[in-house]
Amino acid sequence: MKATLKTKYDADKSGAASTLAVNAGDVKLRASITDATIINGPSLNGLSLAVEKPGFFIVDYNVPKKDLRFQFMNTVKVAEKPLNLTYIHSWADNRTVLDGNLVLDSANKFSANHALGSGNCKLKYTYVHKHATTFEPSYDVAKNSWDFSISRKVYDDDVLKATYQTTNKALGLEWTRNLKSSGNFKIVASVNMADESKRPKVTAESTWNFEV
Repeated sequence: MKATLKTKYDADKSGAASTLAVNAGDVKLRASITDATIINGPSLNGLSLAVEKPGFFIVDYNVPKKDLRFQFMNTVKVAEKPLNLTYIHSWADNRTVLDGNLVLDSANKFSANHALGSGNCKLKYTYVHKHATTFEPSYDVAKNSWDFSISRKVYDDDVLKATYQTTNKALGLEWTRNLKSSGNFKIVASVNMADESKRPKVTAESTWNFEV
C-alpha cells in the first residue's frame, strides 16, 4: 500500500504541519495535523481528516471546528475541448465556490473562479512555451487588480517560479525539486515591497512517498 507524508514549516509563524495520505484501492485517506495538535500534549487542535477519490470528489472534516467541506469534480466537452468543473461547498460558513478551466491545447488554458453571492470572479490565462516556461496572468474582478507568475523548468527535476501581486505589492520566489518516485521539496520566499523592512517570509515543504 502506498502512502505520502507531507511536512511544512513556516519560519515566520514558527510552526509546522504534517499530512499523511494512504491509498485504499481507488480512494485516498488523508490525515493532517499541525504543531497545535502535539504541543502541550496530544489534542484535536489542528486535526483534519479527508476522503478523496481523485478526479471525482474530496470530503474534508475539520475535527476541532466540526466543519465539513465538500468538493466535487467533473469534466465535460465544449467544442471538443475539455472543460474541468469543480464545485466546492464549506458547511460552517455556508460558502460555495465554482471553479472551471477550459483546456484549449497543451499550451493554452483559461480558468475562472467564482464564489456564489460574492460578486467576485477571478480569471486566469495559462500559456506554456515549449513545455518549459509557463506564463500565468490573472485578474481579480472585485479588486480590479492583476497578478502575474512565470515559472521555468531547470534541467529535469527543478522548477523556478516568480510571482507578483499588484494589490499588496508582494513578490514571491519559489524553488521546487522533484525527487522522482521518492517525493519532492519546495522552498518559498516572499517579500512585501511596500513594507519598509522588506523582511522576507520563508516556508519549506517536503513530500515523501513510501510503501506501508
